[in-house]
Amino acid sequence: MQRSYLGLRIPEGMHDLLPEELALQERLEGNILTIFRSWSYQKIVTTSLEFGACVQQDPDGEDQLYKFFDRKGRILALRTEFTTPIARLVSTRLRGQELPLRLCYGEDVFRNSAARHREFRQVGVELVGSREGLADAEVIALAVEAIKSLGLKDFQINLGHMGIFLGLMKEAGIEQDMQAQLEDVLARKDMVGIEILVRESSLSEEWQQLLLRLPHLHGREEMLDEVLSWSGSPQIKAAVEGLRQVYRYLADFGVQDHVALDLGILRGFSYYTGVIFEGYVPGVGFPLVEGGRYDTLYADFGYPLAATGFALNLGSILGQFPPEPLANADVLVYGSDAQAVIRKCQVLRRQGKRVEMALDGLSAREAQELAARKNIPVLQGV
Repeated sequence: MQRSYLGLRIPEGMHDLLPEELALQERLEGNILTIFRSWSYQKIVTTSLEFGACVQQDPDGEDQLYKFFDRKGRILALRTEFTTPIARLVSTRLRGQELPLRLCYGEDVFRNSAARHREFRQVGVELVGSREGLADAEVIALAVEAIKSLGLKDFQINLGHMGIFLGLMKEAGIEQDMQAQLEDVLARKDMVGIEILVRESSLSEEWQQLLLRLPHLHGREEMLDEVLSWSGSPQIKAAVEGLRQVYRYLADFGVQDHVALDLGILRGFSYYTGVIFEGYVPGVGFPLVEGGRYDTLYADFGYPLAATGFALNLGSILGQFPPEPLANADVLVYGSDAQAVIRKCQVLRRQGKRVEMALDGLSAREAQELAARKNIPVLQGV
């Protein structure tokens, strides 16, 4: 039966990988995972399919789910990210393990959105079981090293804190609906939307000016003193000083030059509670790295633990790199005696050679021409 038109296509946002594309992805991912392991992170793999009860807790992310039903009528969904599945795994199979846990991963995620990439490779880490600012600094420094391992130099990490925004919302008495709208426009860096929301609100002129200033607060440590001048709120003060401490730790890690403080960033998942960050490279219109602290998520799984981490969206930037040269065979084995050809190939492979076996009874001249086309350096006739 001949395939229909759709049978020759793939769903929007999905992709196939050709050999050279896969070789590039594997090399870059391997470089990153080598860095992770050198920082004592251990790789895990979570299932691609989760029960909806696991991943549907985030109202902002539910519409991005690819959802299915199993044979018992239960909702299943492809993972959109790894933080929640790893929280489920830690709360069950790794419950009671020595803390902190340092876990890493490299697998695909799936998002049913309007974005260009709906299936892409993520490589990342989760540091579970520590509330210390040093843990935040570790994962941010590790994100910097991961980006460097890709050969990228001109990049920047923007570092903020959810507690500052939430503290301002509380002190200004902003209702939940408006707060959600502000979170949305700030996360999308929609300056026009921010202006409209703030100007149409019933907030005082002083609060309007402050909120309009927030997305433009971008720079170095002295910027935090301005925030402290706005408010004496203990929540805001604690967030500012926590952010200051993490930023100073990054100088000790030797990565502070790649980091700028930015109070206008908000993460798209609702579980973030503290330090948050995004990493950008020129020419890419979305964050290469996304991460932060989430200290309440594990309580949803009955195992309250503090945690922080990040994901690097590797699959979304493969086009920024030149194609990976494919590894050629070391030897081409040919001859008219098929059994002899097979035996010779097996011997060479046991010696560690990469061997291509000619499937036709090639002449010496034909074998030479084939080897030249495939750039195989050695011919072995039998």
